Amino acid sequence: MVVALAGIGFGASPPTGTGVDSIMPDDRFEVTPLASAVEIAAAAKRVWAILTDFSAYPQWNPFIVSIEGRLKSGAILTLQLALPGKPVMTFKPRLKIVSSPRELRWVSQVLAPGLFEGEHGFRIEPLASDRCRLHSVEDFSGVFVPILVPGLQQASRAGFEAMKQAVKERAERK
Repeated sequence: MVVALAGIGFGASPPTGTGVDSIMPDDRFEVTPLASAVEIAAAAKRVWAILTDFSAYPQWNPFIVSIEGRLKSGAILTLQLALPGKPVMTFKPRLKIVSSPRELRWVSQVLAPGLFEGEHGFRIEPLASDRCRLHSVEDFSGVFVPILVPGLQQASRAGFEAMKQAVKERAERK
């Protein structure tokens, strides 16, 4: 079974000779990646400081309302997400990339590898000494993508947008 983001091709051909043509009616499941960016009138280092000050998240972040753990690649975080219209969910993602002041990325798994994985990241693109662009991306993979992503996608998109707007407002405050 193949699951890859950006036009997630979800489909596998059953073994030949089984009399089954496909495990899914159209042998494909499309998912649009959750990726967007916002321009911020602040230095990249200021935005990085906001993203990595985990203890301050409850004060300003409407989406990731709590995050605890060490800011080090490989570290396990405890993260609470407040998806609009859904109960607060707790995840224990592993930090995959910590590259100051450019990129912060973590990956979460549900149950076991290959079932459902979400990779979430932020990249800061400097535009000038006092301006940058904050990119966010969320990639999903695993056999449960067709079941879980449709229900989460709209809420995740709204949550990330609210978070980026909150980062922008906090960073642009003088």
